[in-house]
Amino acid sequence: MQTRQTTTAAFYVQAVISFGISVTALAVGVAYIPVSGWIRSFLALGLLYVVTSTFTLAKCVRDRQEESTIVGRVDQARLDKLLAEHDPFKVD
Repeated sequence: MQTRQTTTAAFYVQAVISFGISVTALAVGVAYIPVSGWIRSFLALGLLYVVTSTFTLAKCVRDRQEESTIVGRVDQARLDKLLAEHDPFKVD
């Protein structure tokens, strides 16, 4: 039987704060880098692309994990049903 793993509130808060600090620091760095506007815009667009693709990847990984969990539970339910209905002493 598979146990459900949950994250603690402290880990969640740490992850959110870490993400916020990293994105803010990089955005400030892009804003104040001594280059032309075109290069700054390119770096800002790259930052936006990395952040959105990270969220997409995290969602895909989560969806795949949930899918495997659901399939596992269905298979376990089928096995439990077969074992409950099986009578080793029954003679046909």
